[in-house]
Amino acid sequence: MPRATWNGTVIAESDRCETVEGNCYFPRDAVHREYLRESATHTVCPWKGTASYYDIVVDGKTNKDAAWYYPETKEAAKHVRGYIAFWKGVSVS
Repeated sequence: MPRATWNGTVIAESDRCETVEGNCYFPRDAVHREYLRESATHTVCPWKGTASYYDIVVDGKTNKDAAWYYPETKEAAKHVRGYIAFWKGVSVS
């Protein structure tokens, strides 16, 4: 079962993930949201849509913009709408 960890803490775990472009997207209810803080960062993917970001905060340490999600997606990416993916040192295994 895929698990996302950072700074020794499990951030997400689920057997209902979606994989897109090598990234594991976790369903929202599988993510420990107490470790996420809204970020003002947004980026645009031509085929998925506009991504929003979270900072991950664990034990007083912050990993800026280390999680992203698409609150709304284009049709081709509707299967990851609202799912959360990780990068910037977050281990997904």
